[in-house]
Amino acid sequence: MHVSLSATAYAKLNLALHVTGQRADGYHLLDSLVVFTRYGDALSVTAAAEDSFTLSGIYANQVPVTGDNLVLKARDVLRAHYPDLSSAVAIHLEKNLPVASGIGGGSSDAATVLVLLMRLWKISAESADLNRLCLALGADVPMCMHGQIYSGGVIAKGIGEDLQHVQNLPELPLVLINDMTALSTPQIFKNLHKRDNPPLPKLPGLTTISDLCDYLTSTRNDLYAPAASLAPQLPRILNILDDSGAKFTQMSGSGATCLGIYDTIAQAQHAAAQLRHNYPHWFIQATSTVTASALPQL
Repeated sequence: MHVSLSATAYAKLNLALHVTGQRADGYHLLDSLVVFTRYGDALSVTAAAEDSFTLSGIYANQVPVTGDNLVLKARDVLRAHYPDLSSAVAIHLEKNLPVASGIGGGSSDAATVLVLLMRLWKISAESADLNRLCLALGADVPMCMHGQIYSGGVIAKGIGEDLQHVQNLPELPLVLINDMTALSTPQIFKNLHKRDNPPLPKLPGLTTISDLCDYLTSTRNDLYAPAASLAPQLPRILNILDDSGAKFTQMSGSGATCLGIYDTIAQAQHAAAQLRHNYPHWFIQATSTVTASALPQL
């Protein structure tokens, strides 16, 4: 009987994203408050006689099956690091998140397949080794790995590798919305005019949704202006979320997915249903942030 393991690759949301500088090698320095949502892609790994990779889901046709696929890169990086422990594996990805949408779909897929393969292959990696493996796959992968292992949010600094766990954030009812615009992250950074912006304000104790929304009004997404220069409909999408009853709205990451925070999950679900009726061809999803009980452990 073949052992099979599965997990959700949670969407990554930047509630705030401040660009604070740029390194000599071109990488930008960030200061970002990140949370993860219960909704995301679905991954499974199964011990097999030979390697395979299959796809399903509404956005499967947007995913490469070779070359640049981060799921396969993650498998190969882990296998190269632990050749004596690895074996052939069948990987299946159900792609529920649109690609190039600022919510870390590919990075979360990579982090999740690392978690699953480490369990399947019984690999116990030191945290420093694991962080290096993740960073080799992309700047967002370490924070997505953090989201797979720990509860709550995370402050991500540096290029995304300096992670500070944030405890006791309230569970956030959310609506995610994307009009199916794919934005190139390198192009967004190229259009960024100012790179030495102030860091995040000090994080106070945030025990309620209102506390968090009040704090977020003092923050920014420094990638919003360059994204809006390429996708001028973004202000309208934020207004649509505002009009649907959201307490706070923002673009996530480098866009173009926008998020709205609501008082209750019922309000978020009602807003999402109305928005799907009005914009049937858009990606619109009600969800909430991940809590400790929902997280798979290594």
